[in-house]
Amino acid sequence: MREIEGKVEGGGLRVAIVVARFNRTVTGGLLDGALEGLRKHGVADDAMDVLHVPGAFEITLAASEAARTGRYAAVVCLGAVVRGETPHFEFISREVSRGVSEAGCRHSVPMAFGVLTTDTIEQALARAGDGHGNKGFEAAVTALEMAGLLRDLASAS
Repeated sequence: MREIEGKVEGGGLRVAIVVARFNRTVTGGLLDGALEGLRKHGVADDAMDVLHVPGAFEITLAASEAARTGRYAAVVCLGAVVRGETPHFEFISREVSRGVSEAGCRHSVPMAFGVLTTDTIEQALARAGDGHGNKGFEAAVTALEMAGLLRDLASAS
């Protein structure tokens, strides 16, 4: 039996980060965490492109187009959808998660899902703060691990 597990090594990799401007107090923290995670694991600043989009719904198109270019080893998707009084939360959450997943599969580029879906802004801020638990940091590490896994899988075949 052979086991293949991606290593979290970013040296030589180019990564796109797609981040929503809506709920910027949250997404700014997610972006800081993602940048920290990528840097900590060897991704050079000039190998990171940050793509700003208006809101969470727009993440899917930008992520798909970034992947389509063939320029990136992985795409980190960051946003925050906070439940309100209307069904809007369910529509946006569902479509963003579906769209990000489909884009990754369509282009064979890892898409890390760092889009928070919370009941309150306080919950979102808690997941976008400093230290352990920053979901932007976690999404960046996931993106690198999946890029490593796909690279290792391709070389093993």
